Amino acid sequence: MDLRYWLTRAADFAASWAEQFGQVQPHASHHVSDDQFGVAFEQFAKRLENNYPFFHPRYAGQMVKPPHPAAIVGYLTAMQFNPNNHAQEGGPATTEMERECVSALAEMVGFGPHIGHLTTSGTMANLEALYVARQLHPGKGIAFSSECHYTHERMCHVLGIQGHRLPVDALGRVDLDAVDHVLHSGRVGTIVATTGTTGLGAVDQVHEIVALARKYGARVHVDAAYGGFYSILGRAALGIDPRPWRAIASCDSVAVDPHKHGLQPYGCGAVLFADPRAGKHLSHDSPYTYFTDSQLHLGEISLECSRAGAAAAALWLTLQLLPLTPSGFGQILAANRRAAIAWAARLEASDELVLYQQPELDIVTYFPSGTHMSTVDARSDALLRLGMAAEDDPVYLSLLRTDAAAFRRRHPLVTQDTDSARVVRSVLMKPEAEDYVDTLHARVEELAARV
Repeated sequence: MDLRYWLTRAADFAASWAEQFGQVQPHASHHVSDDQFGVAFEQFAKRLENNYPFFHPRYAGQMVKPPHPAAIVGYLTAMQFNPNNHAQEGGPATTEMERECVSALAEMVGFGPHIGHLTTSGTMANLEALYVARQLHPGKGIAFSSECHYTHERMCHVLGIQGHRLPVDALGRVDLDAVDHVLHSGRVGTIVATTGTTGLGAVDQVHEIVALARKYGARVHVDAAYGGFYSILGRAALGIDPRPWRAIASCDSVAVDPHKHGLQPYGCGAVLFADPRAGKHLSHDSPYTYFTDSQLHLGEISLECSRAGAAAAALWLTLQLLPLTPSGFGQILAANRRAAIAWAARLEASDELVLYQQPELDIVTYFPSGTHMSTVDARSDALLRLGMAAEDDPVYLSLLRTDAAAFRRRHPLVTQDTDSARVVRSVLMKPEAEDYVDTLHARVEELAARV
């Protein structure tokens, strides 16, 4: 796909479409000469040089990667119209695109009848789900694992409800005995299950959590912001345990981020509710919108008001080319997963590096060998910095802080002499990583030997 060609087509299309409404002379206050713009753009481009190569598999740090060229073209094309998907009159075309995208995401996780919409982030999606949870079970709290995304604890504070942090098991999944205990107390109305924690990529046992929640009359919200697209492989039993992923269909709400594994620009999350009646808890009116269409406007079922219709356009165009199927997006996810498994195997055979935990999805955690936790912590930090500072052959990693109990549970032969230790964390969410694993491992191992 020739991105430059299609960006030109995008500009031509917007100009051609505008011609039907007659010529408009731009106001003089908007005028900027090419010379003026050229100076500003050079400064702008210079500032952007201070960036990391997120596109390259040598960047194996955080969960960041460029959007697909189709998403770029879709976003920039629609952005010229600047639609607002708060209401039909703000973006009639992109509103319909958003509805179709939401239906596709709902089918991906196994929902039948549903209600939902795109959001600006997984944080907003989770906030909305927890808000509905509060409305449905007033006076009751929300429970979540100690390794879930920090947004849940923060949002409980924002919503004025009690948050309950639960311990995790040896794999970083929420402890099921703790789930049973807190539900038995009657103080919790909703359990948050995470399918892909952002630290380890651990997948909570959703199938077990659903059974416990139903036993006590509680709801289940799934935070699938990071791992949600793995439902494509999980529901088809392709290389990962299908049970948690198939159980999502029995849950009450889901947050998922197309701007992570969905190849979208940042600013594209989604929230889905299995019961369409959940929309009544978000319903509101406006004196100057919601008049052009009798169908429910997306803004009427959202805590957010203005939302970029361009985000819906980008996702819609992407899904026309890469559907949410094993033969579409599934091929990308399968390559990520193979890369993680392959690197884990190399780490297990390494003399310099130690695998911290087997990856469940595509996050690989490891550390330079050491007899004491303080040594592991210092060497992990040094490895991160040395890799980023190398001018000739840089490599970009990230760190994960682990508490002493979690670390020792996995590596009892390492002496505890500190309360926590940082280990190295690599998110292999680019399929190109599969063919780069040998190179990446060799380089990281070489750097580890120097710290």
